[in-house]
Amino acid sequence: MTRASGPGVLDALSLLTEVADELVVRSVRDTHDAWADRFGGYPGRRITSAVYGGVSVGLRAASAGLDKVAAAGVGPRLEEGPRGRFVSSAVNGLIGDRLVRERPRMAFGTTVRAQGRDVPLDADGLAAAYPRATGRLVVFLHGLCENESYWERWRERTGTTYAEMLAEEGWTPVYLRANTGLGLRENGAALSSLMQRLVEAWPVPVDRVALVGHSMGGLILRAAGAVASEVEEPWTDRVSDIVTLGTPHLGAPIARGIGHGSRGLSRLPETAAFGRILDWRSVGVHDLVAGLAEDVPPLPHARYRLVAATLTARERHPVGHVLGDLLVRPPSAYGRDRYGQELFPDATVLHLGRTDHFGLLNHPEVHTALREWLA
Repeated sequence: MTRASGPGVLDALSLLTEVADELVVRSVRDTHDAWADRFGGYPGRRITSAVYGGVSVGLRAASAGLDKVAAAGVGPRLEEGPRGRFVSSAVNGLIGDRLVRERPRMAFGTTVRAQGRDVPLDADGLAAAYPRATGRLVVFLHGLCENESYWERWRERTGTTYAEMLAEEGWTPVYLRANTGLGLRENGAALSSLMQRLVEAWPVPVDRVALVGHSMGGLILRAAGAVASEVEEPWTDRVSDIVTLGTPHLGAPIARGIGHGSRGLSRLPETAAFGRILDWRSVGVHDLVAGLAEDVPPLPHARYRLVAATLTARERHPVGHVLGDLLVRPPSAYGRDRYGQELFPDATVLHLGRTDHFGLLNHPEVHTALREWLA
């Protein structure tokens, strides 16, 4: 009997019980004790401590038991359904760095994806996955807590996807998957290595590469392009266009707010546990606070296309200026700071009104722009 591969539902349940112990039980206990100490303590503290301890031991035992069963490949795989894939991608974005160290079975790698599985980066594997390969590659990379299936969102609105539309124009779409909980530069180094192998093993000579990133995906693509390569023909020489959709080049307010909230809550014993919950976020989320500034310069020969969205029809509307697409503001998506400096002075910019962050994944105006930009 063949053992099932990949993380399963039991792996997720084991992680859930571990999180319940570390964040929920311990946070309730610490908050309870802190408030009690502020008012002079309370009788029966030994009893409540024993109760908390018993619950914690039970959860740890349950987690260990689930791990043993999951290691045998029992139960359905998370990748078998959309809900499981959603859980996997969300967990990798939130605590992906911890998964690499503590639960590698659940951690995403940096991979090429086709038909719901990883594609081997050798001539045979790529030829089988891309039987109609052309010399023009358009590479798609998702954002934080996402996976490659997110590029299918809003398909019912447009009747197609960016990848399908560009395939009709002679491009070969390639979807990537990355562990967005890792740091931007770590992901960039892994992606650069993958792209070099992809270009070298591609079934036909590669003439042109276009990169399309949503949200954090755009930052990882930039980080990958900045990795120095010692090979004779680096993959970056073939990059003609880089398109970023709602990418926080100069950081995202929500990530900055989480950091401020974590530090503020940690100052008082009564709220320190809640600060610890916020601080459980991954290195990848931490990196969204600042984005990537001028220390990661643009590729000199590539054309940059920067797309921003606002909830309001007009970009300069006060609400749109403050909220942006709910996660990223237009100045950050364009790489423009408050002092007038621009990361991409020659870039083409596009604003989409009445659109949120995830509406950028399959938007009619982006379809039109991509067809023009990658003609």
